[in-house]
Amino acid sequence: MFALTIPTTSKLKPLRFVLFPPNTNIEIFPTGSRIYRRSRVSAYSKLAHRSCRLCSKSNSRPIVATRVSNGDDGAFDATSQQSSSPPPDFEEEKSASSGLGDGYVALFVRMLGLDHDPLDREQAIIALWKYSLGGKQCIDTLMRFPGCINLTVRLLRSNSSLACEGAAGLLRSLSSVNLYRNSVAESGAIEEINRLLRQSSLAPEVKEQSMSTLWNLSVDEKLRIKLAKSDILPLTSKYLEDEDVKVKEAAGGILANLALSHVNHRILVEAGVIPKLAKFLTSDPEGSKVIKKEAKNALLEFVKDGYYKILVVEEGLVPVPLIGAEAYKSFSPGVHSWPKLPDGTEIERASVKPSRYGASELLLGLNIDDKSANIEEEKVNAIVGRTQQQFLARIGAIEWEGKRTSDSESSDRQQLTLLPWMDGVARLVLILELEDKTAIKRAAESIADVSINEHMRIAFKEAGAVKHLVRLLNCDDDAVRVAVTQALERLSASNVVCQKIESEGVLGPLINILKCSEISKTIAEKSLNTIARILDPSKEMKLKFHDGPVNGSEKALSGVRNNAISASFSTTDYPISNTTTRNDVLDSAFVARLVEILKSSSPSLQGKAASVLEFVALTDPTMVSIMSVDIESALNAVFLQKILRISGLKFLLYGEPDVEDQVSEAYPVEVEEAGLAISAASRLMARLLDCQHFQDKVNSSHFIGLLRKILKSCIPLHSKDWVAACLVKLSSLSSDIPSLDPINVEVTLYQTIPRLVEQIKTSFSLEAQEAAAVELNRIISEEVVHSARAVVSEGAICPLVKLIEEGSERAVEAGLAILYNLSMGRENHSLIVAAGAVPVLRRIVLSQRPQWERALHLLRNLST
Repeated sequence: MFALTIPTTSKLKPLRFVLFPPNTNIEIFPTGSRIYRRSRVSAYSKLAHRSCRLCSKSNSRPIVATRVSNGDDGAFDATSQQSSSPPPDFEEEKSASSGLGDGYVALFVRMLGLDHDPLDREQAIIALWKYSLGGKQCIDTLMRFPGCINLTVRLLRSNSSLACEGAAGLLRSLSSVNLYRNSVAESGAIEEINRLLRQSSLAPEVKEQSMSTLWNLSVDEKLRIKLAKSDILPLTSKYLEDEDVKVKEAAGGILANLALSHVNHRILVEAGVIPKLAKFLTSDPEGSKVIKKEAKNALLEFVKDGYYKILVVEEGLVPVPLIGAEAYKSFSPGVHSWPKLPDGTEIERASVKPSRYGASELLLGLNIDDKSANIEEEKVNAIVGRTQQQFLARIGAIEWEGKRTSDSESSDRQQLTLLPWMDGVARLVLILELEDKTAIKRAAESIADVSINEHMRIAFKEAGAVKHLVRLLNCDDDAVRVAVTQALERLSASNVVCQKIESEGVLGPLINILKCSEISKTIAEKSLNTIARILDPSKEMKLKFHDGPVNGSEKALSGVRNNAISASFSTTDYPISNTTTRNDVLDSAFVARLVEILKSSSPSLQGKAASVLEFVALTDPTMVSIMSVDIESALNAVFLQKILRISGLKFLLYGEPDVEDQVSEAYPVEVEEAGLAISAASRLMARLLDCQHFQDKVNSSHFIGLLRKILKSCIPLHSKDWVAACLVKLSSLSSDIPSLDPINVEVTLYQTIPRLVEQIKTSFSLEAQEAAAVELNRIISEEVVHSARAVVSEGAICPLVKLIEEGSERAVEAGLAILYNLSMGRENHSLIVAAGAVPVLRRIVLSQRPQWERALHLLRNLST
């Protein structure tokens, strides 16, 4: 025990005393030197073992890492101990032994120096690590020695796995205290851990301690940004798939802390962490609770951003509001003598023969014969989800995880949770059945946010959300109605769900909402959007050619064991009363409201109102309700779009031919919306021109002038189709214009030629390109005024050269004819040559193709 007399403050290098324990093997080399095997024990090693024993004795209670809840944003604090009442002799042991251990801290820190044996350094770092687990008082003692952190970081380069584990473990303990977290980071620990974690073969214990150190460091906001921008982020993402559970938990904790800083979200998403985190919540039901909690915390931070919320939902997770277990006490599930599907579909009985003991009604799902019955997967998921959530609500176990959160915290954060889509959809529908209006509003908002694709919309339909949303339209709370109308608008994007919405009688409440002049602008906008989708005049063609049965939804469920029960239902055919619900749109007050929207609303709402008025015109051939209002001034307001007036004013001021293009680039969204509104109004006007009363009433010359200006404007090409059709129809019915030639010329230059050139450029069908080229050749050959200039200005030369090189014989013939006519203008020669036409023409001539003479003439024109 001579070594115990060495003072801790001595500046002399301590002597080395080598003690040989029993059975120590000694090898004698020819030089006479003695080298001992790993089993030798130095005096420092004995001190380390003694100190570890004393530390473990004085801290006999287990150390449990717990999350810091006040100000640390998820740090793991090594000072937290799960011991409320120590044993009677604990304080006496601690006072007698901890002081002895503290006295050797300086000695063990000196043992970390590079001038000591690697084994001594390994024993010392392990002793210091174990000592640091004694709590914050021990960590404070360690931090009195400035070189402790730097020497510990250097040990991360050791070849010994135990030394690396001890060094990483000590850094983990030091970084668990807020006061020393920056000191650990400034010592280069992050860079050394980054290097260490990149090693291909690393012990799980080393990975766990290293990742846990980064977990503690990521609590600091400044260090979060540093970690997110470093190479550690890809490593952390990779370690989410590690075999060791503790390593995965630490990786999840790091990502959860990094997600607390909004500036890191883009970097994290680009690193692909959302699918990996979502996997723990969707496909690993028996996994670690810690990694599930950390993954949920991280994903909940992403959900706060509208775009990243979509990415989370696409991974099969649904954000569900936490409303408190008390709110679910108002839930009272309906008691039915015969069961129904969640969407309200009745299950019909095929036999009046009662089942024995009534078991068939209770165990309906177990009585279905798989060989003769077929029920869609969506319906099965809806039944399972509803059953699980109603069971949790009945026993009072729903939202048990939310009870741990204080009321003040929940009121400030408007908390959410994440559930797999099947449970999340059922939970949101269940909330719609409660009495708490705030909870209903939040559930409807979540339904609107989650309805991003066809799968989710169908899931809500099957879960019975539509009937509850339609019922809530009559709620007297404006906040609830805003959320409900928004949810219905999102769900109506699906044609299948749109039919279900109409079958639930939504048109009446929505029309009544629009007729109310005091309704908020948001509710009116969402209601009109839903009505326009339901009454879309082109929907019949869409359903016929673009939409089919969803997952075999038209197949009926039939055939039950013993022929006792049968059920049949369909998700595409709903009873719609055309004489009651759809005829509500003919109401004069509703039509007047639509005309008012045409006069004073935004272009997007103007387009929707025009579409609904077109449906009114198709429903009532007499158009009495439309003729009774000032429809002309409404159409005039749509055609005089603000963005087009700006374009015309700039053209008059500057006289530049590309001003309209500049306006289009500056206001792309406004121009697109204006084009859609003008197209819908033009389609409506074309329908109205079928009515003789409107023909006699309308000012043809005024609207012809407006439509001609619109045809030359910067609105998208696809919006000009109905403008051109309405212009031709209006001019043909007008007696003020003696000749149709000027109108036809303008339609050809500003609508037909651009459309044909666009078809040659973008169509994937060679037949469509060929037809467009033939039609374009016909227009040019008829010598329409300025047609050649219009073709060149639309950029048709390059696609025509490509069509000549790859198209059919007929397309080649038409393309050569067009280029030949264009070559008559010398200003076009350079454009044709720059498009690569010369090599293509030479190949045609040399190969003696049928068009070689036309190609030769074109080459001669270009050479001149």
